[in-house]
Amino acid sequence: MFVRSLPRFADLGGFLDHLGRNDEVATITEPVDMRLELTEIHRRVIASGGPVLRVSHPVTNRGPADMAVVTNLFGTRERVAMGLGTDVAGLEALGEFMAFLRSPKPPKSIGAARDLLPVARAALNTRPRATRDITPWVDLPLDLGRLPIQTCWPNDAGPLITWPLVITRSPGPDDFASYNIGVYRMQVIGQNAAIMRWLPMRGGAQHHRQWLKTGEPMPVAVVIGADPATMLSAVMPAPEGISELMLAGMLGGGRLPLVPCRTVPLHVPASAEIVLEGTITPGDEAVEGPFGDHTGYYNPVETYPVMRLTDLRLRQNGVYLTTFTGRAPDEPAVMGDALADVFKPLLKQMLPEVIDLWLPPETCSYRVAVLAIDKRYPGVARRVMMGFWSLLPQFSMTKMVIVVDPDVNIRSWSDVMWAVATRADPSRDLVTIDRTPIDHLDFASPLEGLGGKLGIDATTKIGAETSRSWGRLMTMDADVSRRVDGRWDKLFGKGTSA
Repeated sequence: MFVRSLPRFADLGGFLDHLGRNDEVATITEPVDMRLELTEIHRRVIASGGPVLRVSHPVTNRGPADMAVVTNLFGTRERVAMGLGTDVAGLEALGEFMAFLRSPKPPKSIGAARDLLPVARAALNTRPRATRDITPWVDLPLDLGRLPIQTCWPNDAGPLITWPLVITRSPGPDDFASYNIGVYRMQVIGQNAAIMRWLPMRGGAQHHRQWLKTGEPMPVAVVIGADPATMLSAVMPAPEGISELMLAGMLGGGRLPLVPCRTVPLHVPASAEIVLEGTITPGDEAVEGPFGDHTGYYNPVETYPVMRLTDLRLRQNGVYLTTFTGRAPDEPAVMGDALADVFKPLLKQMLPEVIDLWLPPETCSYRVAVLAIDKRYPGVARRVMMGFWSLLPQFSMTKMVIVVDPDVNIRSWSDVMWAVATRADPSRDLVTIDRTPIDHLDFASPLEGLGGKLGIDATTKIGAETSRSWGRLMTMDADVSRRVDGRWDKLFGKGTSA
């Protein structure tokens, strides 16, 4: 059963201290322009698997900023795992733990019951707790220009808050059970105003529709920088019925402390570095964009609601957390790759035939999925495709699913394409579906938000799937391979790679 192997990180500062002790943080003391320059630096560092960057002297169009900037926080799989309290090898164990929580099984012995103690502790930790706010805050004017907000790409419409934890709830009493935490980009359009870009299926947008029906202003709180478990909980797929607040407590190793906002009826994590409070009034909207996105293109302009600030504060000695979004590698792609390992056990629980999953970062992290399956009967590849598309809202956005046998290395494009070329026939093994939900940013789809799906069955065909005898796979004799291994240095000299 999964147990954190790292200590709890109460806030972002504690996590950065831990990363620093492990040589995972580099400090840049030279001035860095928050318009474009930081993006280019970050692009080069993340491409080389480099460290967290702490920029001591960020510069905006107003001049030097009053706070440091941190970026590339989750720029490697190892740091994503650390943020979840484990190492890369522990990600799948964490996923198995979460899958167990979704469908727990009663213990069959006293020893098995003892093994379930971590589950009991995790269940207790899922309950967030209200606490008094003792954070040493620095109050800032209602002026977003005081923050070193990044402009990522040359044709972006303006500065963009890229790592906000947006906290919303349903109308009515301030009930933690109805809270949602989502990461939605926020375009700054004035000193005290920012556009909230949330897609229709996201939790914040659903809450917004509920508030519109009441005709009342919607309270919104935005946290920039928090403890790593809370940040990662906002972006990872959770089992049904488990909210981001519950997940943050479970992953963080303790009940998540929440403190009251000052001007709106909401609570925010006590670990917050920066807090923005505000409201969205019905009908208050603005045109957002264009902005560069994970597709490698600028997205079209669209209309979204506007948040008007009512309070802005910074933790004493706090930092501004930021990132960029673009073609992989970027932080969202790295996080998606790591969190796929966490999701994999849940996928296997729902679709037992699945052996492995890969979401290639080069395909915008989720638009193409490669699945290896244990093929037990004819037609199972198609069943797995349909199940995958239906399992989570995120995977309804996946355009193409390639299904292969276990002997194919799904993380090798050359192996996957070999399987497609030798085990799939276009007249038999392609599954196409039209007018399905698709990413709004997918320019290739014929209609905005609606597009097709393609499944490719690149498995060995069995039973009724084929009337021909299947080819026999070529492999070298194992004894010959071992004999050549033993003679390699004599044949080519020491130090020559095989």
